[in-house]
Amino acid sequence: MVKLNTLNSLLAGTLFIPVAVLATDAHTTANKIKVVSTEQIEWGYLNPARGDKSPRAANLWGDRTGSGATGMLVRFEPGFSSPPHIHNVSYRGIVIEGSLHNDDPTAKAMWMPSGSFWTQPAGEDHITSANAPANMIYLEIDSGPYLVKPSAQQFDNGERPVNLHYSNLTWLDQSTSTQLVGNGIEMANLWQKDSLSGVLLRLPANIKMTLSSEGTEFKAVMIQGQLNFERENARQMLHAGSFVTAHQPVDMSFSADQQVLLYVRTNAAFKAMAE
Repeated sequence: MVKLNTLNSLLAGTLFIPVAVLATDAHTTANKIKVVSTEQIEWGYLNPARGDKSPRAANLWGDRTGSGATGMLVRFEPGFSSPPHIHNVSYRGIVIEGSLHNDDPTAKAMWMPSGSFWTQPAGEDHITSANAPANMIYLEIDSGPYLVKPSAQQFDNGERPVNLHYSNLTWLDQSTSTQLVGNGIEMANLWQKDSLSGVLLRLPANIKMTLSSEGTEFKAVMIQGQLNFERENARQMLHAGSFVTAHQPVDMSFSADQQVLLYVRTNAAFKAMAE
């Protein structure tokens, strides 16, 4: 398995109850976004065939049992280690909480903390392990269904995996990215595929900001910290694992008292601007 410790190029079922809220946007007051907080999510099994030996999972968007793209949360018990296996589709993973290892079965453990990013190609034999009292990741697929299959069915789909420890991310700021305006706002490009891309956005403590999206797909998942979604006469606190989505151009107002890490998936450039 290929492990990358630097990334210098710019690349980048389960029920929940969504809450529709009016965004504070400059495009039109009719625009809406959806916010799903972690408290609203109901959990199932990632691999139902293994029952309570399987990690817990919850769809944030899409349906991992269907044919479309999906983003989900996955929880691992302390000391969890999967048997060697493959998946029928490739996926991306971001550690939200705890310490995760994902590699081929004979590889030496590389424990990835919160904010770390990896990719798992379809068909490649691997294991996944967790090594903290609480472990949770965000997992994303571009097409489904998401299936677990035995190692005997492994194949090479031409992709190569990436394991990127959080300490080795390459960060851009307002001097190196036109998408960022304001001291302390940083961005790390993770992946890009056609018009879609995924980045980590790091916000400093004590910030008030506007996040503007011009695309028809905007999805953001809280990775670290607490972020306040600001709307007229109200605010909603978003904890790690919470999710925000919009399907049309919109401006959103946020504030944070502590450093925040946010994963953003879009099909057009967005702008993060401090007030």
